[in-house]
Parts: sequence; C-alpha cells; structure tokens
Amino acid sequence: MTLEHKLTAAIRDIQDFPKKGIVFKDITPIMMDPELSKAVVDHLYMLYKGADLDAVAGIESRGFLFGYPLAMRLGIPFVLIRKKGKLPHEVISVDYDLEYGSATIEMHVDALSEGQKVLIHDDLLATGGSAYGAGMLIEKAGAKVAGFNFLVALEFLNGSDKLKKYSNNITNLVTY
Repeated sequence: MTLEHKLTAAIRDIQDFPKKGIVFKDITPIMMDPELSKAVVDHLYMLYKGADLDAVAGIESRGFLFGYPLAMRLGIPFVLIRKKGKLPHEVISVDYDLEYGSATIEMHVDALSEGQKVLIHDDLLATGGSAYGAGMLIEKAGAKVAGFNFLVALEFLNGSDKLKKYSNNITNLVTY
C-alpha cells in the first residue's frame, strides 16, 4: 500500500465542522500511528533532501507537526508562523484574507535573513489564504518562497492557483 493510500485511510471526515456545510479533514489519526507519522517525515525528507533550502516555515498549528521534524532531518532552521499575539519577541506581521474573513499572522523579526530560500509547510491546502499570507510574510522578511508543501490538498477549491504568485513548486501527499 502506498503512503498516499495509507494517509487516505487514516484521515477521517468530520461533517459540519467547524461550521455547517464543511467537511473537515481530520489528520489526528495519523498522529496516533507512530509508523505512519515516521513514514510521512521520511517521505518529506526524500522529497527535499537535495533541495536548496535554508529553512522550513510551518503555519500554526498543524504545520508544526511535520514541518519541524522535516527541518530537523534536513539540518536547517524551523520558522514558526503564528497567529497574532502568540510570539514573545519582536515580530513582523501581515494581514490576509480567508474564505470567511481576514486574519493576521506573525513571525519573529530575526527568524529569516535576506535572500534565504524557505519551504512553507502546512497540513492542508484549501483556498490558499493562510499559505498565501505566509508567502507574504516570508517576502516581507526579505526571504524567498522556495515552495509549498501540504499533507492534504482540496483540489476543487483551487488554492494552488493563488500560491503560484510565490512559487510553482507546490506539493501535497493526498489530494481530494
């Protein structure tokens, strides 16, 4: 069985969460399976071990789950991208639009240096709002978006179209 099939079998649908009409893709069963979790990290490492990356940035909070282990395996820094007011040091921030409103994300001002190449990782690509905001933040810091990686992509929402402003290097492990 391929990794994609194992992930598809593990991910469960939660109807009407967080609001009526939404089918939430719950990745928590992956966390309950240490072998599957290790396989995800191993797969991500194989995808990016030869890439010219300077950092991995994870979007709060599920982007931390596999983004941080990937950065450790690659031997490069992991950058936290968090919701407004969650980071203790001086930050830079950007406002971005979501399908149901707007939000602000932040990153420590000293997390990246000019010209660094950054892979942005998150658990799910839907409409692309959060990842687009992360791209804005990376560029605001003077770094470059080297690509995007997601565990799950909801292809029918066309979120990858929005991200192509930053990079055509958009990968995911499972597509719905």
